[in-house]
Amino acid sequence: MGDVPLRLGGFGYEHTTAVFDGTVPIEGADVTATTAPLVSDIFQGMVRGEYDVAELGLTYFLRLWDTAESPFLALPVFPNRHFRHSALFVDDRSGITRPEDLVGRTVGEFALWGHDPGVWMKGVLAEEHGVTPERMSWVIGGTEHPLPPFSWVPQPVPDGVSVRHAGAGETLVAMLEAGEIDALLSVDVPQSVLEGTGRIRRLWPDHERVEREYFARTGIFPMMHVVAIRKDFHAAHPGVARAVYDAFLAAKDRIRRQYLDGAAKQHMAVITPWFSELFAENRRLMPEDWWPYGVAENRHAVDTFLRYHHEQGLSRERLTSEDIFVPELLDT
Repeated sequence: MGDVPLRLGGFGYEHTTAVFDGTVPIEGADVTATTAPLVSDIFQGMVRGEYDVAELGLTYFLRLWDTAESPFLALPVFPNRHFRHSALFVDDRSGITRPEDLVGRTVGEFALWGHDPGVWMKGVLAEEHGVTPERMSWVIGGTEHPLPPFSWVPQPVPDGVSVRHAGAGETLVAMLEAGEIDALLSVDVPQSVLEGTGRIRRLWPDHERVEREYFARTGIFPMMHVVAIRKDFHAAHPGVARAVYDAFLAAKDRIRRQYLDGAAKQHMAVITPWFSELFAENRRLMPEDWWPYGVAENRHAVDTFLRYHHEQGLSRERLTSEDIFVPELLDT
């Protein structure tokens, strides 16, 4: 029997590129790989049935879990992770200097009420600062460019929470600068923040210190995305899930080893000045495998996200890792 045809979608991160260009093969699979400049285009393609296996935002995966068909299972592969205290922005004129000042305010959120960074930060705000989502009003839209509603994915909103979509042609940055909203929760950094101009700033100006302290205290390096597999494809080809996992793991570990080996030469292949010092600082804080795949090393973080997703009214049930991952990979 020949290799199984496999339609694969995802973003071209440095730690996944070897899978997409075939340098690291998926054993037993004849792969047709697709990447896209916008990862949300991959998400939409997966939802529309264009891929058998693809990267999918955790909240997109979970929203579809609650549909009648519930078409996907997850592989414990996490191509996108990021600490997200840095994703909360305010206008200097707002008087917001601490999380508790968000109570009674209007917050803009990128793309969805409950995009992946939003789920993490709403969970942190509620759990660590007592600021729950219903204590704010919410406007959904694009950060620097107008963004229509993502009508191709369910958008549940719990009772008691005020949520509306920005109007046609409106952007969240313009609304923040005009005082129409008080804060912004966004995966995209406003251009004025990148340039150091204007009045928009991060809620936590020292966000790196806050995020490092958060990791030291919780052990959580927040994941945003998983790799999902269609249930029907998995049922027809049960061995492919393990092969996909093994390939992504091998590709990621190649890059991790590259950085470890590069330290001996002060990372001459990296364009960023003083990168070796940053790398050494990270290594003092984080474990040997600072970007782990598999269920065991990620259970606490995944189950925390699943709990937040349920508490925020985005999942009907409080799921656990055992519920969402392909059964044969629960031993990873």
